[in-house]
Amino acid sequence: MSREQRLSISLGLWQDRPPQESLAVAQHADRLGYDELWVGEMATYDAFALGTAVGLQTARIPLVLGAMAVTVRDPMMLAMGVASVADLTGRATHLALGTSSTHVVEAWHGRSRGRATEALVESARAVRSLLHGEKVKFNGEVLSTNGYHLRLAPPQTSISMAAFGPRALMAAAEHADRLVINLVDVPTAKLLVDEFSEYCGEVGRVRPPVAMWVCAAPHSSGAAMLQLRTGLVGYLMAPGYAEMFARAGFGDLVDFARRRPHPRELLERIPDELIDGVSLIGSESHVRQRISDYRAAGIDEIVVVPSCTDDDPAGERSLTSIAAVGR
Repeated sequence: MSREQRLSISLGLWQDRPPQESLAVAQHADRLGYDELWVGEMATYDAFALGTAVGLQTARIPLVLGAMAVTVRDPMMLAMGVASVADLTGRATHLALGTSSTHVVEAWHGRSRGRATEALVESARAVRSLLHGEKVKFNGEVLSTNGYHLRLAPPQTSISMAAFGPRALMAAAEHADRLVINLVDVPTAKLLVDEFSEYCGEVGRVRPPVAMWVCAAPHSSGAAMLQLRTGLVGYLMAPGYAEMFARAGFGDLVDFARRRPHPRELLERIPDELIDGVSLIGSESHVRQRISDYRAAGIDEIVVVPSCTDDDPAGERSLTSIAAVGR
């Protein structure tokens, strides 16, 4: 994949918004010329179904499906799903792999998240072979697939990996066409890019592009700030993220989060300054500078997750503003 600076969109799949609003977000992103549309999966639509609907209701925007949980979706399911979306829509369709959360994998799906990094590596290897049209015989330590090959035309699909910790970053250095990171401040983005670059050097690869998901609410209405604040609650005590917020000066809040208060109490204590550090909010000049800072840190593709509220349905105003300042 090329290393030019890119500006893309990821559907927010906000749980406080109508599910079908995602289609309108996709149409705005398509019309405004964003480079790609990332289609994830939360509690509403299956990502392959939503990706197909998006492809049929937009004109040209390439799709990235995921990050798909590798301990939930097996390699055959992933390859068949991507090929199905590409065939039914005629759209360039790419894939992102990740490990998801323990709650999603084990509570929702009833699967084990054990050895998730091994599953990430094995999924990338097996899926890549399947997407090349090969009849695959793969028996790993965690995943296996034997005897299947795509009946549909093999799509020209790249494989991205969502990673944060050292083992996942090394896996991405060895197997990913693109790294994607999520919800980090500028100093942490630079640390991750530098670490990833070192791992790529160790395995003899030129560093592939790095994308970053970042929530956005230019002009920052009260409803948008509440939406972003709510989305941060679960990260305050998550490994890696807690340390990032502590380095940024929010150690007292991290300590409070680790005492496991009621989520409402934690929500009320999250200051605007913490949100600002990991989001695109505020004036157009502030957003422009933050995008520039991320790019200077080594981020090749800014993937905007637009806030959607009654004040800004389908994030249209946010998407229009960022398209104007983010190029």
